[in-house]
This record gives sequence, structure tokens and C-alpha cells, in this order.
Amino acid sequence: MNNNNYNNSNQHAFMMAGLFTLALRLVTGWTYFSAFWRRLILENKLDPDAAGYIGEKFNHFLPNALGIKPVIEYLVTHPDSLWWAMAAFTLIEGIVGLLFMLGSFTRLMSIGVFSLAMGILLGSGWLGTTCLDEWQIGILGLASGFTIFFSGGGKHSLDYWLSSKSFKLTHQKWFAWLGSGVLPTKPNRLHKIVFSGAIIILMISLFTNQYFHGGVWGTLHNKSVKPKIEIMEADIDQDILSFSVFRVEGADVYGSFLIGITLTSSNGNIILEKNNRDLAAFPENNITNTYVAKVKPGKHSLVIPLGAKAKLTIRDNALGNLPGGNYQLTLTDISGLTWTENIIL
Repeated sequence: MNNNNYNNSNQHAFMMAGLFTLALRLVTGWTYFSAFWRRLILENKLDPDAAGYIGEKFNHFLPNALGIKPVIEYLVTHPDSLWWAMAAFTLIEGIVGLLFMLGSFTRLMSIGVFSLAMGILLGSGWLGTTCLDEWQIGILGLASGFTIFFSGGGKHSLDYWLSSKSFKLTHQKWFAWLGSGVLPTKPNRLHKIVFSGAIIILMISLFTNQYFHGGVWGTLHNKSVKPKIEIMEADIDQDILSFSVFRVEGADVYGSFLIGITLTSSNGNIILEKNNRDLAAFPENNITNTYVAKVKPGKHSLVIPLGAKAKLTIRDNALGNLPGGNYQLTLTDISGLTWTENIIL
């Protein structure tokens, strides 16, 4: 086979590969562009004071993120930096998604898709109340970005249109790596790269599936089904009870509704008891929130969103002059779940 026939054969092969992956490129591109569309066109979810602020959603990722928890924690404790990060992330999703659908600089955009998907996977792969929602989005984004990088955009892409019009940039060596068309590498090397990459993505899939959900062996678990609150730094000082709450599990679409706070002595006597009406009227000045997602009094309870962390203080005469010993602090959720912490005086 002469060089012309060989080159024509390669071009045809990559053209067909781009054709076969067209639906994958369009749908994957829309999943990212639609994030931009929802947050800025249909609603304004970049308004920190509005319900549904994307920064609060980002805060939901914090408790069980894999590897990037320090980055998330830094941002949710620095609201200005968080807003800029969310604005940049939204803009990048919009650009990458749109150009990916159009097939413009397809391979460069596929790297963007892969990177965005990795961020979603590591940050929120543990979320999903009825199925493994965020994990599926993340891992399929990895596979889609990887696949489209090698197939390119094919005939139905702006890359192809630019090449057919012989635009100067399409004759540059770098265009094949960032746009579409025949990849300038030997078939045997390409085969090894694709096969190795596919196996690595499969390993990432199995590892994260097991890490987040126990989906490969052992007992399945879903941290999005029911709320879990960690109690920290519980202390009684004179007539003040103080403790921190951190909601680390449960659905991200609604809070944990705290309807009871009880302090009992070692013999079971109730020292202090707050019911749902007390907590619905809990003074906001006695709540010190750490992150963007905020603990706050609701209509019938104290609302604790996923990822929220706050210090609560309660002043009561019943706490004064307590004898030394063991005391138990109990928090009660509207679902009936309870969480306890011992306090030693």
C-alpha cells in the first residue's frame, strides 16, 4: 500500500470513528453545557444570597470527598474565593460543553471533559439517594472524554469544516492533537495507549465504586440515604452548654431537622431539654457557622444542611453548679435518629 492510500485509509478510519461516537459527544457535551444553562440562563444560581446557590451545593461535597477535601474546605471557608471558583467552573463547563458538542478543538475539549468529570467523581461520587447518581456522571464523563479524544469529531464537527476549507491552522502539527483527524502516531503505539488507558479508567471505576459505595465486594452502603451528625467539642462551662455539629451524611436536597436536644446525668435524670419549638426559635446569635452551608432555625426545627458545621451555645440556669460526673448529650432528628456524646465534668 502506498503512502497516499495508507493516509486515505487512516483518514477514513478516524472519520468513521468520529461518526460512531457522535451521539456520545453530543449528549456528553450537553451534560456540561446544561450546567451553565441552568445556573445562569434558567435561574441565577451564582447569587450567594439566593436559594440554590451553587456554592452551597459544592459545600455538600465536603464530608466524604476523595483526595480534594482540603481544596473544598478552603473554598467553603472563604466565600469570596468560593464565588470566583464557582463562576469560573460554570463558565468552563459552558465553554467546554458547547465546543464539545460543536466539535471545535474536539480533542482539547475532551481533555476538559475528562478533567471536569474527574473533579465531579472525586468530589461528589458518594452522593445519590436512589442510585449512584454523581458517581455514574463522573465515571461516564471520564470514559467519554477519553474515547472522544481518540475518535476526534469526525465529519459532523467544526474541526472537519475548518479542514475542508483548508484553514491555515488545520495544517499545523498541533491541530491533530487538539482538534480532529488522524493522530500522528504509529498504530501499534496507539493501540497500547488506548488499551492501557481503558484499563486504567476501569481500575478507577472499580476503586471509586468500592470506596464510595462498597460496590465491588463486601457490604453495599449509601451515605446519602439517612442523615448522620457528628458531635464535637461538647463542653459545659458554668451555665453554658456548647458543642459543634457537623452533618456528614444524608441527602443533599434537604437538611436534617433537629427536634430535640437533651442533656442527662449518668443516672438518667434530665438536666436540660429543648424541643422542636425551642429549636425553631433558637437564637441565631448562638449559632457560629463554619462553612457556606449554614445551620439555622426553621419553621418547626433546627435545620442542618449536608456539609454544614456550626458551634451551638445554650445558656440555662439548670447548667450552673452541676456536680462532677458523666453527662450525656443527645440530639434527636425528626426521623427518629439520635446521636449522643459524653461530657465529663
